[in-house]
Amino acid sequence: MTAQPQPEPVADSATDRECMARAIAAASDVRCITSPNPWVGAVLRTGDGRMFVGATAEPGGPHAEVTALDAAGDLARGATLYVTLEPCSHHGRTPPCSDAIIEAGVARVVVGVEDPDEQVSGTGIAALVAAGISVSTGVQGDKVSNQLAPYITHRRTGRPWVVLKLAATIDGGTAAPNGSSQWITSAEARADGHRLRAESDAILVGAGTVRRDDPSLTVRDYDPPVRPVNGSLDPRRLVLGAAPPDAKIHPCDEVKGDLTDVLEDLGAEGVVQLLVEGGATIAGDFHRAGLVDRYVVYLAPALFGGQDAKGLFGGHGAWDISEVWRGRLADVQRIGGDLRIELEPNREAA
Repeated sequence: MTAQPQPEPVADSATDRECMARAIAAASDVRCITSPNPWVGAVLRTGDGRMFVGATAEPGGPHAEVTALDAAGDLARGATLYVTLEPCSHHGRTPPCSDAIIEAGVARVVVGVEDPDEQVSGTGIAALVAAGISVSTGVQGDKVSNQLAPYITHRRTGRPWVVLKLAATIDGGTAAPNGSSQWITSAEARADGHRLRAESDAILVGAGTVRRDDPSLTVRDYDPPVRPVNGSLDPRRLVLGAAPPDAKIHPCDEVKGDLTDVLEDLGAEGVVQLLVEGGATIAGDFHRAGLVDRYVVYLAPALFGGQDAKGLFGGHGAWDISEVWRGRLADVQRIGGDLRIELEPNREAA
C-alpha cells in the first residue's frame, strides 16, 4: 500500500502566527452566514509581504481560499496561503479548493486544523502535498479549534454543538417569587445574547417558557460584520412541547421525545449550533443529561437576597458535594455592567 503524502511539522514562525490570526479574524466576520458550512478565513501572502484576505461566503458561494486567490490573481504563484481549515477536496456546491490552490501555483499552504468532515479528513492536505506544495498544519490550532468548535462537534458526532444561555443575579436568582424576570441583566448583555442567537442555527425553549413569557426569539439587537444577502439572522425556532397558536414564537417547530434523539434529528437536518434559552426545567434536563457543550452565564450585580427566588435549574441537583458538577472556565468578560462567564464540561475528567 502506498503511503499517503504527509504535511510538514508546524513551522509556527511569527509571520505564520500573524497571518493565521488575520485569517481567524476574517472567519469571525462571516460567522453568521456560512452554516451549515464552516466559517473559514484565508490570507494569501506574497514573497514581498503583500496580503490578500478571503472568507467563506454563504452556501453556494466561494470558499475562503478561492476568494483570497481571486483577490491576488497572478500574484498567488509562489505565494503562501494561510487557511484556518483544511482545503476541501471534493465537489460539493463548489469545486475542490485544493484544485484551485494547485492551479494557482501556490508554493506553500499553512493550515490551522484538519477538517473532520469524512468527505475531506486529510485528503485535501494529501492532494496538495502530492502536487509538490509544502504544507504545514497546526498553526494557531487551539484558537481555530475553539472558533470552529460547533462545526467540529457536528461533523464528529452528528449532533449540534449545544450552548445553554443563562442569566441570573449574583446570588443565582433568575426570577422573583411572583415570576417576574425582566430584566435581570443589562441591555449590553441582552444584545450579546442576540449575538448568540444570530450565530445559532436553531434556538430551543420549553412550552412553559412560551406560555409564561411569550418570547419572539428573534435577533433584534445585534448587527454582525457580514449579514446574509437575502436571508434573516433569526434562527429556526423550536419549542419542546406545544406552543399556543397565538404565541409570538410562530412560525416554529414543535419537538418532543428523548433529548438525545432530538439532537440527532437536528444534526441530521443541518443544525450545527443549537442555543437553549430555557426555562429552568429544560436547562436542568440538558445539564443532567450531559448534553451541554458550552454554558454561557450572564451574572448581574444584583441580589434577590433570599432563598425564594427561582434558580438557574429546575429538578434535583447534586445530593452530596462530591457529586457537584465541575467544569472549566473558557472565558470571562465584562459586558456592560454584567459578567459573561463561559463554562465548558471537563470531559477528560468525566
